[in-house]
Amino acid sequence: MTYVSPSENGMILTSSQLDTYLAKIGVDRPASLDIESLSRLHRAHLMAFTWEAMDAFMGWPCTIAPAAAFAKMVEGKRGGWCYEMNGLFGAALAALGFTVTRLCSGVDREIMGDLVIGNHLALRVDLDRPYIADVGLGDAIVEPVPLAVGPISQRGFEFSIAPANDGWLRFKNHARGMAHSFDFRPDYSDEAAMAATLGWLTQDPGSPFTNALALILHTADGYVALKNDCLRSVTADSVSEQSITSADHLADTFKTVFNIEVPESGRVWEKIQAVGREMAI
Repeated sequence: MTYVSPSENGMILTSSQLDTYLAKIGVDRPASLDIESLSRLHRAHLMAFTWEAMDAFMGWPCTIAPAAAFAKMVEGKRGGWCYEMNGLFGAALAALGFTVTRLCSGVDREIMGDLVIGNHLALRVDLDRPYIADVGLGDAIVEPVPLAVGPISQRGFEFSIAPANDGWLRFKNHARGMAHSFDFRPDYSDEAAMAATLGWLTQDPGSPFTNALALILHTADGYVALKNDCLRSVTADSVSEQSITSADHLADTFKTVFNIEVPESGRVWEKIQAVGREMAI
């Protein structure tokens, strides 16, 4: 399935929208469709947008449609999670002329089984060979990787793609990654499964996103990550942490560290505190 026909969960950016997106990430239109151009776009997207699942944490409306991600992330000043990050990126790549397949994937399928299929959107981009492009896992690869079994090393972080069961492949994140792995099939697209899983991820008390706030933004040599009131700076060789201590501190962190504008940040702080009290019981 190539990402070339508009549908409920797919879009092609207009020329004007594409220019606005490229200006947001600070990249010119590529002169050629090759792995160098794809890598430059992939890295620029991750440096420009924060991975965040705040809508699920706060119970705010959320959709997997790339059109909504464009409004939220490009026209607005927010980040997004896998459906939004990879949805927007895939739409931009398609508008540039890349051949893109939306892959219905499953984070932590190795632990939870097939129930999680649809909880992650990844992208396959076909060039001289197929590549996995994924700006939506949060703290993983910063450049696309060949869709092939084997080890992967980027910026000192170690990843891999390995065979799983029943024809699935498993992308393993680095040792400090929030998500340990996701499983995918090279040709498996299922928009209905992803739409159905969205409801569980955003509404069920058992969802990892409804009971913990998570934000991640890549830096030159690693990334910064916020989980509830703990802010971590991570490189391949080091981890440093500091605590968020107040609503004002949280609002300043959103603005100065993650470059996002969050409505009602005081309510976000209140929920973080409530989650902390529940965990202490």
